[in-house]
Amino acid sequence: MGYKGLVMDIDGTLYNSVKRITEPTRNAIFRAREAGKIIAIASGRPVHGIADVCGRLDFAGSGGYIMGWNGGIIINVRTGEIISETALPEGIVPEIAALAAEYDVPVVGHTPDVLYSERPDDEIIQLEARLNHMPVEKINSLADYTEQRLYKCIITGSGEKLAELEKIAADRFKGRLSVYRSEPYFLEILPLGIDKAYGIKVLAAHLGLTKDDFIACGDGFNDLSMIKYAGLGVAMSNAQEIVRQNADYVTGSCDEDGLVPVIEKILMQ
Repeated sequence: MGYKGLVMDIDGTLYNSVKRITEPTRNAIFRAREAGKIIAIASGRPVHGIADVCGRLDFAGSGGYIMGWNGGIIINVRTGEIISETALPEGIVPEIAALAAEYDVPVVGHTPDVLYSERPDDEIIQLEARLNHMPVEKINSLADYTEQRLYKCIITGSGEKLAELEKIAADRFKGRLSVYRSEPYFLEILPLGIDKAYGIKVLAAHLGLTKDDFIACGDGFNDLSMIKYAGLGVAMSNAQEIVRQNADYVTGSCDEDGLVPVIEKILMQ
């Protein structure tokens, strides 16, 4: 079938292993957009963390959509229109903080401009701040934080520990929150139903299209929902094993310009 749009993850998909968009990948994206294809970024990052990508791909001038916080916010970058925005429900943050305290793991809360944590010096939280070009500020108690709405929380730790905690948190917050890992060391806690599949659903409806009109490409655990949902789900060869197993197609790695054949041989046909 003729696909109308491409939804891409950033790290390990659009970015290569040194966090760059190569010229072949960038040029292929520009050609697809010039041919009238819809280009969208879907990431666990907040808007600040996607800004550099938007600039490199000229979303403001030539068009493009972003799905930040794994679909928690969806924006038409050229017009600035916020298509959808979903924050954590009131009263739930103290329960998230209590879970983190119970298992002695750091947790960080996301607002649009600042990250907040009781343990801001945690190595992985510092990584999150650097990746997203956002400050991380120390607070005495995330449970008592009420100054701004939080859009998601991330619990950090070893892959082994978070694999166990993911099951515990999913059970504890069943029917109230979405819980899944984006990386082995990031356990994401978001509003119920918020994931990248939801992002595609909302964007497609906004544009008068369906999920079958989109190709979704990714590599991480949090890409699994959109890869299973979209008309064509593509895993990078560097993707997590479960992502590759559930993909319709496996392309080259992010260091092999794996997006290029997807764009040129599938999206553009």
